[in-house]
Amino acid sequence: MTFNDPHHIGTIEQLTTLFGTPGEASLKKEVDHIHPLYRPLIEASPFAILATSGPDGLDASPRGDPAGFIHIEDEHTLLLPERRGNNRIDSLRNLLADPRLAVLFLVPGMGEMLRVNGTAHISVAPPLLQRLAMHDKPPQCVIVMKVERVFFQCARAIQRSGLWNPAPARDQLNVPTAGTILAGLTHAQIDGEKYDRELPQRQRDTLY
Repeated sequence: MTFNDPHHIGTIEQLTTLFGTPGEASLKKEVDHIHPLYRPLIEASPFAILATSGPDGLDASPRGDPAGFIHIEDEHTLLLPERRGNNRIDSLRNLLADPRLAVLFLVPGMGEMLRVNGTAHISVAPPLLQRLAMHDKPPQCVIVMKVERVFFQCARAIQRSGLWNPAPARDQLNVPTAGTILAGLTHAQIDGEKYDRELPQRQRDTLY
C-alpha cells in the first residue's frame, strides 16, 4: 500500500527507533496458556471484545453476560457462548474462513485488561449448549477457543479514558439514539421514534 505522506512509518526498524524496545515486564507477562494468575481476570469479566478476520475484512464485536460467562474449560481452552443478537453473525462468518481470533477482557473498576489470542471452531454439541445455558435458554452455538497467547494490558487506556468514572445520564450525552440513526440512514423508511419507544421492551424480551 502506498501512502502520500513523507512522514509515514513503513518498516519495523522505523517503529523500533520511534518506540524503543519493550521493557522486561512487557515480555515476561506473556504466556501460552491460562495461568492461575490470569484465571481470576476471566472469571471476573462480564464484558469482552471479540476480534476476528475474514474475506470481508476485520470485525470487533462486544460480548457480555454475568461475570465468568466465558468458561475456562482448561488452561488451553475457552468456551464463548453465542447468545441471541441481530443475526449478522459477522464474527462467526469470519471464523469459518479464518480461525484466528483475539479476545479482550474488561473487569469493571479495574485498569488492567486481559488479552487472549488463539484459534477457534464453532460447536453446537448439545452438552456444551446445555452447560452454557442462561435462564434455561442455551446459546445458539459455542466458540471453542484454543489459547495461544495470554497477557495483561496496562491500565493507561482506562485511566486516560476515565471509563469507570460515574456514567453521565443518557440525556446529558450529545449523541443520537439508535432510532435517530436508523431513521437518518434509511431516509425515514424506519420510524425512529417508534423504534426508540419499543426498543427497551424488545431488548428485555429477547435478551436470551
